[in-house]
Amino acid sequence: MRPVIQRVGLVVKPGLSGATDVIQQIAAWLQGRGIEPLFAPDAGALAGPAASGRTRTVDELAHEAELVLVLGGDGTLLGTAGRIASAGLRTPVLAVNFGSLGFLTETTLPELYGSLEAAISGTAPIEERVMLHAAILRHGSVLHEKPILNDVVVTRGALSRMTDLSVSVDDQFVARFRADGLIIATATGSTAYNLSAGGPIVHPGVDAVLLTPIAPHTLTNRPVVIPATSVLTVQPHVDEGRQDVFVTLDGQTGFPLARTDSVRVKRAAQPLRLIRPTTRSYFEVLRQKLKWAER
Repeated sequence: MRPVIQRVGLVVKPGLSGATDVIQQIAAWLQGRGIEPLFAPDAGALAGPAASGRTRTVDELAHEAELVLVLGGDGTLLGTAGRIASAGLRTPVLAVNFGSLGFLTETTLPELYGSLEAAISGTAPIEERVMLHAAILRHGSVLHEKPILNDVVVTRGALSRMTDLSVSVDDQFVARFRADGLIIATATGSTAYNLSAGGPIVHPGVDAVLLTPIAPHTLTNRPVVIPATSVLTVQPHVDEGRQDVFVTLDGQTGFPLARTDSVRVKRAAQPLRLIRPTTRSYFEVLRQKLKWAER
């Protein structure tokens, strides 16, 4: 049994004014149970007087709260998961869907209080989702690094015909991919860009990482599933003086890659601890959200 939760952090999708009443009601519900709500800035702006003295940055909130409640879409969850992992924490997250798809943020508004009650009481199931750590290297020095929940995507620029990427796994050369790009995805991210690019759906309980070329120029190039313990290195072959290859991290941030750059991806130290409603299986979510296996 987990310790009794005393503080719950509230994170909301920026600009989500339609969540004003929900945020205020959640704050009152928590306070009525002797639990202190803490608010990320966007949530605090919607909460009004309830947020007085309780507004925190997302980084501060991740350290102080024992549970983080996310209201928004999958993008909001991705950003929050990255901040928690960057802090080296294992704070559990309950994600409530206010987006258009909500594959990761699968808890619905009618399920909100039941799921929150179960999370606070310690009876809610928690899934540990593998996260990746991506680093952009130049001459051996780290230019940027970030924990990733879904995927790392290396793609061609707007005027490029295709990318030319050498990939190694644990210092063993894999292949030189000529394609529109390459996706390195977690099992959680298998239902995101990876799926659109023809990659497989992988159950999030599988400890694996996927390598999926985007529109490969060789028909024999197919997605590859490798152990999540692997360290991957992607080396772009970029013409001198041009920056026409880009890396995108969880769809949140992107950077151009120079001729001498490389991208290193390995398993992150901390997983995402995701609280799930008990009413649906993973396969039911696939059927509902993605219309999987429908005729």
